[in-house]
Amino acid sequence: MTTHGTSDSHGNDTDAHGRGRERNRIEREISIAAPVERVWAVLTEPEHVGSWFGQGAPTPVDLRPGGIMHLDHGEYGQFPTTIVTVEPPHRFSYRWASAHPGEVAVEGNSTLVEFTLTPEGDGGTRLRVVETGFAEIEIPEDRIKTAGYESHSEGWTAQMENVRQYAERLAA
Repeated sequence: MTTHGTSDSHGNDTDAHGRGRERNRIEREISIAAPVERVWAVLTEPEHVGSWFGQGAPTPVDLRPGGIMHLDHGEYGQFPTTIVTVEPPHRFSYRWASAHPGEVAVEGNSTLVEFTLTPEGDGGTRLRVVETGFAEIEIPEDRIKTAGYESHSEGWTAQMENVRQYAERLAA
């Protein structure tokens, strides 16, 4: 007998009994006391990306759909992400093959990371990140600890705080 699955309210696949089959979506939001344009720069400009995600050195960024942004994740590897969406200063997305260091991210080996920036309050920004696609990729056993859902779920909580702190320091 075949059971059909659906997605629960968090975007996780569930079986016919409502049990989680695969965790496939991570979503985080944070308020940042900096203007949207500043947060956009932090997410997309070479001199900033390496400061909140990386080793501090400028990150090569070809900021266009199909362009490559090279993320340096230190001991975890170098990741040539493929940029998907560039809509300044509100939407930015890229594919990230976190289970395959050194490989260019394409559909089939990567997750999709999407940032949405919304102005809020007194010149601040609401930043949302959504990473999806864990269920569609094969993660080698030796990379699950660093490229799997749990790792990224914890990682985005920390990275969003890094973005907030960095952007607020720049805006001061």
